[in-house]
Amino acid sequence: MMDANKYFKELVQSHRGGKPRGIPSVCSAHPYVIQAAMEEALAQSAPVLIEATANQVNQHGGYTGMRPADFRDFVYAIAEKTAFPKDQILLGGDHLGPHPWRKLPAEEAMRHATELVESYIRAGFMKIHIDTSMHLGDDGSAPLSDEVIAGRSAVLCQSAERAAQAGGGHAPIYVVGSEVPPPGGPEAGEDEIHPTSKEAFLAAYDAYQRVFCAAGLQDVLTRIIAFVVQPGVEFVGDRVFDYRPENARALCAALKTIEQPIVFEGHSTDYQTACALSQLIHDGVGILKVGPALTFALREGLFALEAMEKELLPDASQSGFSTALEAAMCEDDQYWRAFYKGDANSQGLQRKYSYYDRARYYLGREPVKAAAETLLQNLAQTGIPEEMLSQYLPTAYAKLRARELDGSPLSMLVEHMRVVLRGYYTTLADHIVH
Repeated sequence: MMDANKYFKELVQSHRGGKPRGIPSVCSAHPYVIQAAMEEALAQSAPVLIEATANQVNQHGGYTGMRPADFRDFVYAIAEKTAFPKDQILLGGDHLGPHPWRKLPAEEAMRHATELVESYIRAGFMKIHIDTSMHLGDDGSAPLSDEVIAGRSAVLCQSAERAAQAGGGHAPIYVVGSEVPPPGGPEAGEDEIHPTSKEAFLAAYDAYQRVFCAAGLQDVLTRIIAFVVQPGVEFVGDRVFDYRPENARALCAALKTIEQPIVFEGHSTDYQTACALSQLIHDGVGILKVGPALTFALREGLFALEAMEKELLPDASQSGFSTALEAAMCEDDQYWRAFYKGDANSQGLQRKYSYYDRARYYLGREPVKAAAETLLQNLAQTGIPEEMLSQYLPTAYAKLRARELDGSPLSMLVEHMRVVLRGYYTTLADHIVH
Protein backbone atom coordinates (compact mmCIF):
# COMPACT_ATOMS: atom_id res chain seq x y z
CA MET A 1 0.00 0.00 0.00
CA MET A 2 1.22 3.47 -0.88
CA ASP A 3 2.30 5.61 2.07
CA ALA A 4 -0.25 8.40 1.73
CA ASN A 5 1.18 10.32 4.65
CA LYS A 6 4.63 10.49 3.07
CA TYR A 7 3.26 11.23 -0.39
CA PHE A 8 1.11 14.18 0.63
CA LYS A 9 3.69 15.55 3.05
CA GLU A 10 6.16 15.69 0.14
CA LEU A 11 3.55 17.42 -2.01
CA VAL A 12 2.94 20.01 0.71
CA GLN A 13 6.64 20.55 1.34
CA SER A 14 7.24 21.13 -2.37
CA HIS A 15 4.76 24.00 -2.24
CA ARG A 16 6.37 25.51 0.85
CA GLY A 17 9.75 25.15 -0.84
CA GLY A 18 8.66 27.21 -3.84
CA LYS A 19 8.12 24.28 -6.22
CA PRO A 20 4.32 23.95 -6.41
CA ARG A 21 3.01 20.58 -7.50
CA GLY A 22 -0.40 19.00 -7.62
CA ILE A 23 -2.47 15.93 -8.14
CA PRO A 24 -5.94 15.51 -9.65
CA SER A 25 -8.51 13.80 -7.46
CA VAL A 26 -10.95 11.68 -9.47
CA CYS A 27 -14.36 11.74 -7.80
CA SER A 28 -16.48 9.16 -9.58
CA ALA A 29 -17.87 5.70 -9.01
CA HIS A 30 -18.31 4.86 -12.68
CA PRO A 31 -16.07 1.97 -13.78
CA TYR A 32 -15.24 3.48 -17.17
CA VAL A 33 -14.18 6.76 -15.55
CA ILE A 34 -11.94 4.95 -13.08
CA GLN A 35 -10.48 2.86 -15.90
CA ALA A 36 -9.72 6.04 -17.84
CA ALA A 37 -8.08 7.58 -14.78
CA MET A 38 -5.88 4.56 -14.27
CA GLU A 39 -4.89 4.28 -17.92
CA GLU A 40 -3.92 7.95 -18.09
CA ALA A 41 -2.02 7.79 -14.78
CA LEU A 42 -0.22 4.69 -16.05
CA ALA A 43 0.77 6.51 -19.23
CA GLN A 44 2.10 9.40 -17.12
CA SER A 45 3.91 7.11 -14.63
CA ALA A 46 1.92 8.78 -11.87
CA PRO A 47 -0.16 7.56 -8.92
CA VAL A 48 -3.92 7.84 -9.07
CA LEU A 49 -6.09 9.45 -6.39
CA ILE A 50 -9.67 8.20 -6.40
CA GLU A 51 -12.26 9.47 -3.94
CA ALA A 52 -15.78 8.47 -2.96
CA THR A 53 -18.28 10.86 -1.40
CA ALA A 54 -20.48 10.29 1.63
CA ASN A 55 -23.56 10.27 -0.59
CA GLN A 56 -22.10 7.82 -3.09
CA VAL A 57 -20.59 5.34 -0.67
CA ASN A 58 -21.43 4.96 3.00
CA GLN A 59 -22.13 2.36 5.68
CA HIS A 60 -25.69 1.99 4.35
CA GLY A 61 -24.65 1.68 0.70
CA GLY A 62 -25.17 5.24 -0.55
CA TYR A 63 -26.74 5.86 -3.93
CA THR A 64 -24.26 3.46 -5.56
CA GLY A 65 -25.22 0.61 -3.22
CA MET A 66 -21.57 0.30 -2.16
CA ARG A 67 -20.08 0.43 1.31
CA PRO A 68 -16.48 1.66 1.67
CA ALA A 69 -15.00 -1.85 1.55
CA ASP A 70 -17.09 -2.59 -1.55
CA PHE A 71 -15.80 0.54 -3.26
CA ARG A 72 -12.21 -0.36 -2.37
CA ASP A 73 -12.64 -3.82 -3.89
CA PHE A 74 -14.40 -2.29 -6.91
CA VAL A 75 -11.43 0.02 -7.54
CA TYR A 76 -8.91 -2.78 -7.04
CA ALA A 77 -10.77 -5.00 -9.52
CA ILE A 78 -10.50 -2.27 -12.15
CA ALA A 79 -6.81 -1.89 -11.31
CA GLU A 80 -6.29 -5.60 -11.95
CA LYS A 81 -8.12 -5.33 -15.26
CA THR A 82 -6.01 -2.36 -16.37
CA ALA A 83 -2.73 -3.71 -14.93
CA PHE A 84 -2.45 -0.66 -12.69
CA PRO A 85 -0.26 -1.31 -9.61
CA LYS A 86 -2.32 -1.29 -6.43
CA ASP A 87 0.52 0.30 -4.50
CA GLN A 88 0.08 3.41 -6.67
CA ILE A 89 -3.59 3.86 -5.71
CA LEU A 90 -4.54 6.52 -3.17
CA LEU A 91 -8.09 6.10 -1.83
CA GLY A 92 -9.89 9.06 -0.33
CA GLY A 93 -13.20 9.84 1.31
CA ASP A 94 -14.77 13.15 0.29
CA HIS A 95 -17.15 15.30 2.38
CA LEU A 96 -17.27 12.69 5.14
CA GLY A 97 -19.61 13.99 7.80
CA PRO A 98 -23.30 14.29 8.65
CA HIS A 99 -24.50 15.61 5.28
CA PRO A 100 -26.54 12.51 4.30
CA TRP A 101 -28.34 12.78 7.67
CA ARG A 102 -28.44 16.58 7.96
CA LYS A 103 -32.22 16.68 8.53
CA LEU A 104 -31.84 14.66 11.74
CA PRO A 105 -31.05 16.21 15.15
CA ALA A 106 -27.34 16.93 15.58
CA GLU A 107 -26.67 14.12 18.06
CA GLU A 108 -28.25 11.50 15.80
CA ALA A 109 -26.70 12.88 12.61
CA MET A 110 -23.24 12.90 14.20
CA ARG A 111 -23.67 9.32 15.36
CA HIS A 112 -24.24 8.28 11.74
CA ALA A 113 -21.29 10.42 10.64
CA THR A 114 -19.04 8.73 13.19
CA GLU A 115 -20.01 5.31 11.85
CA LEU A 116 -19.37 6.60 8.32
CA VAL A 117 -15.84 7.78 9.05
CA GLU A 118 -14.99 4.59 10.94
CA SER A 119 -16.20 2.45 8.02
CA TYR A 120 -13.89 4.34 5.63
CA ILE A 121 -10.91 3.91 7.95
CA ARG A 122 -11.57 0.19 8.43
CA ALA A 123 -11.71 -0.21 4.64
CA GLY A 124 -8.22 1.27 4.31
CA PHE A 125 -8.98 4.75 3.00
CA MET A 126 -6.08 7.01 3.91
CA LYS A 127 -7.07 10.51 2.72
CA ILE A 128 -10.05 11.70 4.74
CA HIS A 129 -11.88 14.96 4.07
CA ILE A 130 -13.92 15.81 7.16
CA ASP A 131 -16.82 18.14 6.37
CA THR A 132 -19.14 19.32 9.15
CA SER A 133 -20.07 22.66 7.63
CA MET A 134 -23.78 21.96 7.09
CA HIS A 135 -26.69 22.82 9.37
CA LEU A 136 -28.26 19.85 11.15
CA GLY A 137 -31.86 19.31 12.11
CA ASP A 138 -31.89 21.24 15.38
CA ASP A 139 -29.24 23.87 14.59
CA GLY A 140 -31.61 26.68 13.78
CA SER A 141 -31.01 29.15 10.96
CA ALA A 142 -28.11 31.21 12.31
CA PRO A 143 -24.75 30.63 10.57
CA LEU A 144 -22.66 27.94 12.23
CA SER A 145 -19.61 29.31 14.00
CA ASP A 146 -16.12 28.15 13.10
CA GLU A 147 -15.88 26.68 16.61
CA VAL A 148 -18.97 24.50 16.14
CA ILE A 149 -17.79 23.27 12.76
CA ALA A 150 -14.29 22.56 14.09
CA GLY A 151 -15.71 20.89 17.21
CA ARG A 152 -17.78 18.47 15.18
CA SER A 153 -14.78 17.80 12.95
CA ALA A 154 -12.70 17.00 16.04
CA VAL A 155 -15.30 14.43 17.15
CA LEU A 156 -15.07 12.69 13.78
CA CYS A 157 -11.27 12.80 13.77
CA GLN A 158 -11.21 11.19 17.22
CA SER A 159 -13.36 8.37 15.88
CA ALA A 160 -11.13 7.98 12.84
CA GLU A 161 -8.03 7.82 15.02
CA ARG A 162 -9.56 5.16 17.28
CA ALA A 163 -10.57 3.09 14.25
CA ALA A 164 -7.07 3.38 12.76
CA GLN A 165 -5.40 2.37 16.02
CA ALA A 166 -7.77 -0.57 16.52
CA GLY A 167 -7.06 -1.79 13.01
CA GLY A 168 -3.30 -1.44 13.35
CA GLY A 169 -3.11 0.50 10.07
CA HIS A 170 -1.28 3.65 9.04
CA ALA A 171 -2.40 6.94 10.53
CA PRO A 172 -4.70 8.71 8.04
CA ILE A 173 -4.10 12.16 6.65
CA TYR A 174 -6.85 14.75 6.76
CA VAL A 175 -8.41 17.56 4.76
CA VAL A 176 -10.74 19.98 6.57
CA GLY A 177 -12.96 22.87 5.62
CA SER A 178 -15.66 23.21 3.01
CA GLU A 179 -16.56 25.81 0.42
CA VAL A 180 -19.46 24.51 -1.63
CA PRO A 181 -21.98 26.38 -3.81
CA PRO A 182 -25.59 26.78 -2.69
CA PRO A 183 -28.05 24.07 -3.85
CA GLY A 184 -28.47 24.39 -7.59
CA GLY A 185 -25.21 26.29 -7.98
CA PRO A 186 -24.51 30.04 -7.95
CA GLU A 187 -27.31 32.51 -8.52
CA ALA A 188 -28.22 33.06 -12.16
CA GLY A 189 -26.70 36.25 -13.53
CA GLU A 190 -23.62 36.23 -11.31
CA ASP A 191 -20.60 37.48 -13.21
CA GLU A 192 -18.02 35.73 -11.06
CA ILE A 193 -17.52 33.43 -8.10
CA HIS A 194 -16.06 35.25 -5.13
CA PRO A 195 -13.09 33.47 -3.53
CA THR A 196 -12.95 32.76 0.18
CA SER A 197 -11.69 35.88 1.90
CA LYS A 198 -8.29 35.89 3.57
CA GLU A 199 -9.98 36.73 6.87
CA ALA A 200 -12.47 33.86 6.65
CA PHE A 201 -9.75 31.33 5.86
CA LEU A 202 -7.45 32.47 8.67
CA ALA A 203 -10.32 32.57 11.19
CA ALA A 204 -11.40 29.04 10.28
CA TYR A 205 -7.81 27.78 10.37
CA ASP A 206 -7.27 29.29 13.82
CA ALA A 207 -10.51 27.74 15.09
CA TYR A 208 -9.37 24.28 14.01
CA GLN A 209 -6.02 24.83 15.73
CA ARG A 210 -7.65 25.87 19.02
CA VAL A 211 -10.38 23.26 19.09
CA PHE A 212 -8.18 20.34 18.05
CA CYS A 213 -5.52 21.24 20.63
CA ALA A 214 -8.20 21.43 23.34
CA ALA A 215 -9.41 17.99 22.26
CA GLY A 216 -5.92 16.49 22.52
CA LEU A 217 -5.57 16.13 18.75
CA GLN A 218 -2.18 17.80 18.33
CA ASP A 219 -0.88 14.83 16.35
CA VAL A 220 -3.87 15.00 14.02
CA LEU A 221 -3.08 18.66 13.34
CA THR A 222 0.30 17.60 11.92
CA ARG A 223 -1.55 15.31 9.50
CA ILE A 224 -3.93 17.94 8.16
CA ILE A 225 -2.41 18.46 4.73
CA ALA A 226 -5.05 20.61 3.03
CA PHE A 227 -7.82 23.11 3.66
CA VAL A 228 -10.83 23.36 1.36
CA VAL A 229 -11.46 26.90 0.14
CA GLN A 230 -13.24 28.52 -2.78
CA PRO A 231 -10.50 29.93 -5.04
CA GLY A 232 -13.13 31.27 -7.45
CA VAL A 233 -13.84 28.27 -9.70
CA GLU A 234 -17.28 26.83 -10.33
CA PHE A 235 -19.70 25.90 -13.07
CA VAL A 236 -23.42 26.19 -13.67
CA GLY A 237 -25.54 24.47 -16.28
CA ASP A 238 -24.45 26.59 -19.20
CA ARG A 239 -21.34 28.37 -18.00
CA VAL A 240 -17.91 27.76 -16.48
CA PHE A 241 -16.47 30.33 -14.08
CA ASP A 242 -12.80 30.35 -14.93
CA TYR A 243 -10.09 30.91 -12.37
CA ARG A 244 -9.01 34.55 -12.06
CA PRO A 245 -5.74 34.69 -10.08
CA GLU A 246 -6.06 38.38 -9.32
CA ASN A 247 -9.27 37.75 -7.35
CA ALA A 248 -7.64 35.10 -5.14
CA ARG A 249 -4.35 36.92 -4.55
CA ALA A 250 -5.04 37.78 -0.89
CA LEU A 251 -6.32 34.28 -0.11
CA CYS A 252 -3.30 32.60 -1.68
CA ALA A 253 -0.90 34.96 0.07
CA ALA A 254 -2.50 34.05 3.41
CA LEU A 255 -1.57 30.40 2.87
CA LYS A 256 2.10 31.34 3.15
CA THR A 257 1.64 33.17 6.44
CA ILE A 258 0.59 30.19 8.54
CA GLU A 259 3.22 28.16 10.32
CA GLN A 260 2.04 24.69 9.33
CA PRO A 261 2.76 23.75 5.70
CA ILE A 262 -0.54 22.89 3.98
CA VAL A 263 -2.07 23.32 0.53
CA PHE A 264 -5.53 24.26 -0.57
CA GLU A 265 -7.87 21.61 -1.93
CA GLY A 266 -9.92 22.94 -4.82
CA HIS A 267 -13.35 21.47 -5.51
CA SER A 268 -15.29 21.85 -8.77
CA THR A 269 -12.19 22.34 -10.93
CA ASP A 270 -14.16 20.61 -13.71
CA TYR A 271 -14.05 22.26 -17.16
CA GLN A 272 -11.23 24.65 -16.21
CA THR A 273 -8.69 25.31 -18.95
CA ALA A 274 -5.23 23.81 -18.74
CA CYS A 275 -3.84 27.30 -18.17
CA ALA A 276 -6.24 27.86 -15.27
CA LEU A 277 -5.35 24.50 -13.72
CA SER A 278 -1.67 25.32 -13.92
CA GLN A 279 -2.26 28.71 -12.29
CA LEU A 280 -4.33 27.11 -9.51
CA ILE A 281 -1.45 24.79 -8.67
CA HIS A 282 1.02 27.66 -8.82
CA ASP A 283 -1.14 29.58 -6.35
CA GLY A 284 -1.27 26.80 -3.76
CA VAL A 285 -4.13 24.52 -4.81
CA GLY A 286 -2.29 21.21 -4.56
CA ILE A 287 -5.30 18.89 -4.84
CA LEU A 288 -7.77 19.44 -7.68
CA LYS A 289 -11.11 17.63 -7.60
CA VAL A 290 -12.67 16.55 -10.90
CA GLY A 291 -15.77 14.41 -11.43
CA PRO A 292 -18.67 15.83 -13.47
CA ALA A 293 -16.33 16.80 -16.34
CA LEU A 294 -15.35 13.15 -16.64
CA THR A 295 -18.89 11.77 -16.68
CA PHE A 296 -19.81 14.64 -19.04
CA ALA A 297 -17.13 13.29 -21.39
CA LEU A 298 -18.40 9.75 -20.82
CA ARG A 299 -21.90 10.82 -21.86
CA GLU A 300 -20.47 12.65 -24.89
CA GLY A 301 -18.60 9.53 -25.92
CA LEU A 302 -21.63 7.30 -25.54
CA PHE A 303 -23.75 9.71 -27.59
CA ALA A 304 -21.06 9.76 -30.30
CA LEU A 305 -20.90 5.96 -30.39
CA GLU A 306 -24.69 5.80 -30.58
CA ALA A 307 -24.70 8.22 -33.52
CA MET A 308 -22.39 5.80 -35.37
CA GLU A 309 -24.50 2.84 -34.31
CA LYS A 310 -27.55 4.49 -35.93
CA GLU A 311 -25.67 4.73 -39.21
CA LEU A 312 -24.37 1.17 -39.09
CA LEU A 313 -27.31 -0.86 -37.78
CA PRO A 314 -31.04 -1.14 -38.53
CA ASP A 315 -33.43 0.38 -36.00
CA ALA A 316 -34.46 -2.97 -34.54
CA SER A 317 -30.87 -3.87 -33.63
CA GLN A 318 -29.88 -0.58 -32.03
CA SER A 319 -29.16 -0.17 -28.32
CA GLY A 320 -31.48 2.76 -27.65
CA PHE A 321 -29.00 4.18 -25.16
CA SER A 322 -30.12 7.83 -25.23
CA THR A 323 -33.77 6.76 -25.08
CA ALA A 324 -33.07 4.59 -22.01
CA LEU A 325 -31.20 7.44 -20.31
CA GLU A 326 -33.99 9.92 -20.99
CA ALA A 327 -36.63 7.48 -19.74
CA ALA A 328 -34.72 6.87 -16.50
CA MET A 329 -34.32 10.59 -15.87
CA CYS A 330 -37.98 11.34 -16.54
CA GLU A 331 -39.18 8.42 -14.44
CA ASP A 332 -37.24 9.68 -11.41
CA ASP A 333 -36.43 13.38 -11.39
CA GLN A 334 -34.98 13.64 -7.86
CA TYR A 335 -31.41 14.18 -9.04
CA TRP A 336 -32.09 16.93 -11.58
CA ARG A 337 -35.36 18.73 -10.83
CA ALA A 338 -33.67 21.35 -8.59
CA PHE A 339 -31.09 22.11 -11.29
CA TYR A 340 -32.92 22.18 -14.62
CA LYS A 341 -35.43 25.01 -15.04
CA GLY A 342 -37.48 26.28 -17.98
CA ASP A 343 -40.01 24.66 -20.30
CA ALA A 344 -40.13 21.01 -21.30
CA ASN A 345 -37.90 21.51 -24.34
CA SER A 346 -35.28 23.39 -22.33
CA GLN A 347 -35.27 20.76 -19.61
CA GLY A 348 -34.86 18.02 -22.22
CA LEU A 349 -31.77 19.73 -23.62
CA GLN A 350 -30.35 20.24 -20.14
CA ARG A 351 -30.82 16.58 -19.24
CA LYS A 352 -28.53 15.79 -22.14
CA TYR A 353 -26.01 18.60 -22.31
CA SER A 354 -25.87 20.58 -19.07
CA TYR A 355 -22.49 21.16 -17.42
CA TYR A 356 -24.19 20.08 -14.21
CA ASP A 357 -24.20 16.60 -15.75
CA ARG A 358 -26.98 15.25 -13.55
CA ALA A 359 -27.20 12.37 -16.03
CA ARG A 360 -24.30 10.80 -14.15
CA TYR A 361 -26.69 9.72 -11.38
CA TYR A 362 -28.55 7.54 -13.87
CA LEU A 363 -25.73 5.85 -15.78
CA GLY A 364 -25.63 3.02 -13.24
CA ARG A 365 -29.37 2.28 -13.48
CA GLU A 366 -29.84 -1.19 -14.91
CA PRO A 367 -31.77 -0.24 -18.11
CA VAL A 368 -29.25 2.52 -18.89
CA LYS A 369 -26.24 0.36 -18.04
CA ALA A 370 -27.62 -2.51 -20.15
CA ALA A 371 -28.20 -0.17 -23.11
CA ALA A 372 -24.62 1.14 -22.88
CA GLU A 373 -23.26 -2.41 -22.82
CA THR A 374 -25.40 -3.35 -25.82
CA LEU A 375 -24.11 -0.28 -27.65
CA LEU A 376 -20.50 -1.31 -27.10
CA GLN A 377 -21.25 -4.92 -28.06
CA ASN A 378 -23.06 -3.88 -31.24
CA LEU A 379 -20.17 -1.72 -32.41
CA ALA A 380 -17.62 -4.35 -31.45
CA GLN A 381 -19.42 -6.76 -33.76
CA THR A 382 -19.92 -4.39 -36.69
CA GLY A 383 -16.65 -2.51 -36.32
CA ILE A 384 -16.38 1.26 -36.74
CA PRO A 385 -14.99 2.52 -40.05
CA GLU A 386 -12.08 4.77 -39.21
CA GLU A 387 -13.28 7.44 -41.62
CA MET A 388 -16.56 7.56 -39.67
CA LEU A 389 -14.71 7.65 -36.35
CA SER A 390 -12.93 10.79 -37.55
CA GLN A 391 -16.31 12.54 -37.76
CA TYR A 392 -17.55 11.68 -34.27
CA LEU A 393 -14.50 11.06 -32.04
CA PRO A 394 -11.53 12.77 -33.72
CA THR A 395 -9.10 12.36 -30.82
CA ALA A 396 -9.78 8.62 -30.67
CA TYR A 397 -9.36 8.57 -34.46
CA ALA A 398 -5.91 10.14 -34.15
CA LYS A 399 -4.91 7.62 -31.49
CA LEU A 400 -6.22 4.76 -33.62
CA ARG A 401 -4.24 5.95 -36.63
CA ALA A 402 -1.15 6.11 -34.41
CA ARG A 403 -1.92 2.51 -33.32
CA GLU A 404 -2.29 3.59 -29.71
CA LEU A 405 -5.79 2.10 -29.37
CA ASP A 406 -6.86 -1.49 -29.81
CA GLY A 407 -9.80 -0.45 -32.00
CA SER A 408 -12.52 -1.53 -29.58
CA PRO A 409 -15.44 0.84 -28.93
CA LEU A 410 -14.55 0.82 -25.22
CA SER A 411 -11.00 1.98 -25.95
CA MET A 412 -12.46 4.87 -27.96
CA LEU A 413 -14.81 5.79 -25.14
CA VAL A 414 -12.04 5.67 -22.54
CA GLU A 415 -9.79 7.76 -24.76
CA HIS A 416 -12.43 10.50 -24.89
CA MET A 417 -12.36 10.72 -21.09
CA ARG A 418 -8.59 10.61 -20.96
CA VAL A 419 -8.51 13.86 -22.94
CA VAL A 420 -10.03 15.57 -19.87
CA LEU A 421 -7.45 14.02 -17.58
CA ARG A 422 -4.57 15.12 -19.80
CA GLY A 423 -5.43 18.67 -18.81
CA TYR A 424 -4.37 17.63 -15.31
CA TYR A 425 -1.46 15.35 -16.25
CA THR A 426 0.30 16.05 -19.53
CA THR A 427 -0.23 19.79 -19.77
CA LEU A 428 0.80 20.22 -16.14
CA ALA A 429 3.81 17.95 -16.28
CA ASP A 430 5.98 20.44 -14.43
CA HIS A 431 3.51 20.55 -11.55
CA ILE A 432 2.30 16.96 -11.20
CA VAL A 433 3.82 14.85 -8.41
CA HIS A 434 5.20 11.54 -9.73
